[in-house]
Amino acid sequence: MNRAIASCAEKVLEGGSLDREEALFLCDVQLSDIHDLFYWSNSIRRNFVGDEVGLCTIVNARSGGCSEDCKFCSQSIHYETSAPRYELMEPSKILDAAEACSSIPSRFGIVTSGGCVESCEDMDSICETIQILRKKYPHLPICGSLGHLTDSLAQRLRQAGMSGFNHNLECSGRFFPEICTTHTYADRVNTVRMAKAAGFRVCSGGIFGMGESWEDRVDLAFALRELDVDSVPLNFLSPITGTPLADTKQLTAIDVLKIISLYRFVMPRKEIKVCGGREGHLRDLQSWMFFAGASATMAGNYLTTKGRAAEDDLRMIEDLGLTVKRALQ
Repeated sequence: MNRAIASCAEKVLEGGSLDREEALFLCDVQLSDIHDLFYWSNSIRRNFVGDEVGLCTIVNARSGGCSEDCKFCSQSIHYETSAPRYELMEPSKILDAAEACSSIPSRFGIVTSGGCVESCEDMDSICETIQILRKKYPHLPICGSLGHLTDSLAQRLRQAGMSGFNHNLECSGRFFPEICTTHTYADRVNTVRMAKAAGFRVCSGGIFGMGESWEDRVDLAFALRELDVDSVPLNFLSPITGTPLADTKQLTAIDVLKIISLYRFVMPRKEIKVCGGREGHLRDLQSWMFFAGASATMAGNYLTTKGRAAEDDLRMIEDLGLTVKRALQ
């Protein structure tokens, strides 16, 4: 057994926190010691969050037409892609999407493209939808990923019954200008802080495989730890034709699993949720994401890319001897 990996794990299991040098050491673990890394990240997961797996599903409630220039995104007006483009869905269509996943003990997220839900009409419609959902499915926690927040928007959403808010930092502060120029990293951090202050269960993570370094991956982990977010979605770039990252080389399955392990070591008590890109990157190793430290995943489709059937994920979780966590408001 690699004694240095064990030493990092024991520090975490005893209630300590890794420093940056220790986290960077984990990034350098070689294939010969990779099973030691996974053994300890799995042990940390089981010790702090147990064998329950959190699930979430989403609806792409407004697609395309985004004025931001995030290089990974198929919905930006700056790039020619085949992503669907439509205005905010009617409440009935969002309710249909919720109905489709209402039997799964998951969170349900309403996602809109664009920097912010600025239109009063759109906000009225979203709040009306949330209220209907809360009445029809009182067991289903409603989350939102609606762009940048203001204090007034946050309060309206909370009053309507939304309990969670997603806003990813996407990458490290150093690397962010390489990915987006139409808003700043500080803007994203500010929205996460607003969501925390408003009392939301905050979901914030990033996308990996965009050309960032292992140091960037560590810096993002430490930024999220400092912000004390509740759930950390880990996405892996699915290059989209027409975007500047279309020809980016895909991460290996082992590197994806190492990233999951790194985040479990750095944030042992948090929900580490593997989301977009897992199917294409992990392929036959998808179930290993839990061995590597994940405690949640996204079921069904993503925004503009296909996922896999929720039934397949539920079967995988059962086959591993894990159980699905009942999502709470």
